[in-house]
Amino acid sequence: MTFDLNNDVKIPAIGIGTFQMSADQAQQAVIDALAAGYRLIDTANAYLNETGVGRGMQASGVKREDIFLSSKLWPTVYTDDHAVDDTLQRLGTDYVDLMFLHQPAGDYLAGYRQLEQAYRDGKVKAIGISNFEGQKLEDLLEHAEIKPQVIQAEAHPYFTQDAVRQMVAPFGTRLMAWFPLGHGDKNLVNESIFTELAQKYHKSNAQIILRWHTQMGFVVIPGSTNAAHIQANHDIFDFTLTDEDMQRIASVKKNIRYYTPSAANEERYATMQLDFASEK
Repeated sequence: MTFDLNNDVKIPAIGIGTFQMSADQAQQAVIDALAAGYRLIDTANAYLNETGVGRGMQASGVKREDIFLSSKLWPTVYTDDHAVDDTLQRLGTDYVDLMFLHQPAGDYLAGYRQLEQAYRDGKVKAIGISNFEGQKLEDLLEHAEIKPQVIQAEAHPYFTQDAVRQMVAPFGTRLMAWFPLGHGDKNLVNESIFTELAQKYHKSNAQIILRWHTQMGFVVIPGSTNAAHIQANHDIFDFTLTDEDMQRIASVKKNIRYYTPSAANEERYATMQLDFASEK
């Protein structure tokens, strides 16, 4: 299953997220995910595992052109003219399918201009922004010559990013959901509606939630280093939730989020240097 982005690039509906994985863990997770049928891989400068992701792609036997690869620039390199090329070098590729600004911190307009130039140069096939909302999202959208194709943000049945989605809707920007299972919150995963639907469709509660994401039109990137879980998370396209199912799931929304952006965090991100030498 794929979605069309606003520049007609196709993006897989589900991918493997590599947040909080070491380079070696990311390498194996990528190998396992590609073997299980995934074709979207998500990483970031800040994860310090891009070298592992690149190794996993190369070891998988899957052609580069059949993989949709996304990464993210960290705020401390938004003004570094070599940031995109350095990212490509760590990944072992001459382009990425999607590159994000990771945080609304530092000189994000300079960072976005850098992504726009990389897009024009063919080094980036689509542009994304991550964790932007409110005034900073409005500011970026106003100044962007090329409107973002994707916005990555926390999203799950408890928190569906209604305000952000409304702001980007005029530009056809698609949501990519992180924390898709509510950061593993058992209260969310074990909501009675998911247990009931899991029994109905002979799936797990997590599979029901991931299928809900794709039917909401969200790209979803669950992360796991367990090969069985990786396979199970991808096994969600042999059933379809009904309109009634989707309406009932909508009733669990509580506007609960597990990460709350703050000015203090943004200030910290703007100066937090990354030790790329630690990638092995």
